[in-house]
Amino acid sequence: MIGTGILKGMAVTARNFVGSYFEKERLITVQYPEERNPLPENYRNFPFLPYDGDDSRAGLRCVACKICEKECPPQCIYIVKSEDKKPDYMGKPQFYPKVFDIDISVCMSCQICVEVCPFEAIKMDKDFELSRRERFDALLLRKSDLAKSNEYYHTICPTDAAEVDAKLAAAAEAAAKKKAAAAATPVAATAPPASTDPPRSAASS
Repeated sequence: MIGTGILKGMAVTARNFVGSYFEKERLITVQYPEERNPLPENYRNFPFLPYDGDDSRAGLRCVACKICEKECPPQCIYIVKSEDKKPDYMGKPQFYPKVFDIDISVCMSCQICVEVCPFEAIKMDKDFELSRRERFDALLLRKSDLAKSNEYYHTICPTDAAEVDAKLAAAAEAAAKKKAAAAATPVAATAPPASTDPPRSAASS
């Protein structure tokens, strides 16, 4: 029958219109910023640098390998490696970024930096309220702006954060076992090297 599709569409519209007065989930708008829709866990905006513990400098996972800087398509990441080292989560001395800047006016939120990082040191944030009055320096996020705690990462991405914690804990445990096994292995005593001098005959003595 001609017009059946139009009638069905109008019935859906009417049902949602009337239902919006009685069922909150039927509402299509929220009173932002007082009300906010929850963001899905896989939502991403701009990168940030998670750190463990309370000290953002000591707990920063980044070792300034510069892989993310090289792989970034719009080249919005700028890193300067430190001259000294600090221990990482496995206790191994590692370099750290003396400077780590991201220009969010250029960043395209592609997440390639997260995918190529071998140290789980950069993740995607959900913070989208980043408007600024200035166009240039205010949109350049420094290391102090990018560093956020692992607890914050758990609040925005609990599933991924738990998987990362388990992975890092397993790596630290394996490194500790390897170190303990190497310390427990006794050093084999080496025999003194044999003399290379030819044996002297009785006649020569």
